[in-house]
Amino acid sequence: MEKEKLIDRISQNVNTCSAPSQLKITDLRVAQINGAPKHCPLIKIYTNQGITGFGELRDASSATYALMLKSRIIGENPCNVDKLFRRIRQFAGPSRQGGGVSGIEIALWDIAGKAWGVPLWQMLGGKFRDRVRMYCDTDIEGRHTGADMGRALKARLEQGFTFLKMDLGIELLLDEPGCLSAPAGFLEDVKKYSMKTLIHQRGSVDRDMMLGKNYEIFTIPHHAAGIQITEKGLDWLENYVREIRDVIGYEPPLAIDHAGHIGAGSVIRLAKRLEKYNIAWLEDVAPWQYVEQYRRIAESTTVPICTGEDIYLAENFEPLMKAGGVSVVQPDILTVGGAMELKKTGDLCDKYGVAMAIHMAESPVGCMASIHTAAALQNVLAVEFHSVDVPWWKDIVKGLPDPLMKNGFIDVPDAPGLGIEDFNDEVISEHIHEKYPGVWSPTDAWDLEWSNDREWS
Repeated sequence: MEKEKLIDRISQNVNTCSAPSQLKITDLRVAQINGAPKHCPLIKIYTNQGITGFGELRDASSATYALMLKSRIIGENPCNVDKLFRRIRQFAGPSRQGGGVSGIEIALWDIAGKAWGVPLWQMLGGKFRDRVRMYCDTDIEGRHTGADMGRALKARLEQGFTFLKMDLGIELLLDEPGCLSAPAGFLEDVKKYSMKTLIHQRGSVDRDMMLGKNYEIFTIPHHAAGIQITEKGLDWLENYVREIRDVIGYEPPLAIDHAGHIGAGSVIRLAKRLEKYNIAWLEDVAPWQYVEQYRRIAESTTVPICTGEDIYLAENFEPLMKAGGVSVVQPDILTVGGAMELKKTGDLCDKYGVAMAIHMAESPVGCMASIHTAAALQNVLAVEFHSVDVPWWKDIVKGLPDPLMKNGFIDVPDAPGLGIEDFNDEVISEHIHEKYPGVWSPTDAWDLEWSNDREWS
């Protein structure tokens, strides 16, 4: 009798349903939801032993970026994460293009963790912390004052958050006479063709923005737009921030995003106005590729300058860091290439003395992948959280603690892989993207996709 009890106890603590060295990938499928807070393409990778790995593409990305890789991983052992990453890394690039490779890399880690019975953070070398600080992005729809934003941010503090972020951009000035200077008619074009991208924080960029005149206006880089903030506009924005600090005080870190497509000169003038308000960082003030612009801006202000959510691969952060163009980087695990590339980026931060805050506006899959990796980084400021106002967000998956967030932190799980038991297909079905119906539908059409993938002759 005692022997039987001992066997039962051992079986409860030993993974008896997996032979990791014999694992093979058998399928890859997707389900695309919307409003979480954005369009999130979710991934499942299936295996011959019934273990399923969960991944996700960056918000507003195309599931094609993952599906085109299916034939390149079928039949392979998912536990060979680095081997498979090296095979598929060539099929990705900046921003949403990084989603397929990044999402698959995370799903592979999830399978490996489940197969070997260890959490992702352990496979990345162990953890430096047991809980991860979350910073909360906050937005307000429609015309409003700095005092209104201050009250919204104060509510976040009352919810337990200890680090805040908000937008402070030209969209606030579009209806304020004399605040912006631009070529005649251009601001009207911005309002007509690009307003969705200026105020899309509660939703996701949609297909319409990639077509015709919308795309033309949307893709004009900061330095080519010809928009400048006037002295009156600078006064307006400075007063907006002053009103916020009057409500929340100067102690909470407050980061600023989405200044708008203004040139480096206007960015510098704005940054100088904001120095007295203890700003945690000023984010994405130019396209990330323009290293010299970042260096010029960073050397002209004491406000920390930040970018990185659209950078693919750790190696592409190094020019910015080496030039002194950033004080903070903000990689997104679903663009940078996945967990290992995020870990490598953290090592570069330590090399160059740059802080890291992790960008995250995704489902619980992207969130938990970020939490595990943040735990394995020696230094990290915080991970973004963008779904406070989405009541069904945590219910997309099963197995996470309730509540997941406690006093502005998420505890690092010990469960295998990402620590997620399964997707909640009922919730996914309720929030499926209307233009991409189907939950885990067959993807056989991608089984024969191929090309000569060798990158040299």
